[in-house]
Amino acid sequence: MLKIYGSEQCPDCINCKRDLDGANVPYLYLNISENLLFLKKFLKHRDENELFKPVKERGQIGIPCIEREDGSITFEWSEFIK
Repeated sequence: MLKIYGSEQCPDCINCKRDLDGANVPYLYLNISENLLFLKKFLKHRDENELFKPVKERGQIGIPCIEREDGSITFEWSEFIK
């Protein structure tokens, strides 16, 4: 199952959830604004994954961060919508 690290304060995260829900894509939503354990897990990805380098250089957070079942990360939720 997909894991999505996000925040209800992020418009892209809200759109991601809406689109995945509309396509009946199952996922586990990990709200980093409400749970420090989720925030720590997200920050570990952000600190260790090169995919976040350009995101950080632009001063962005990098959410929604979508973790595939194989552990790889993407920011593109459209690839899961059929």
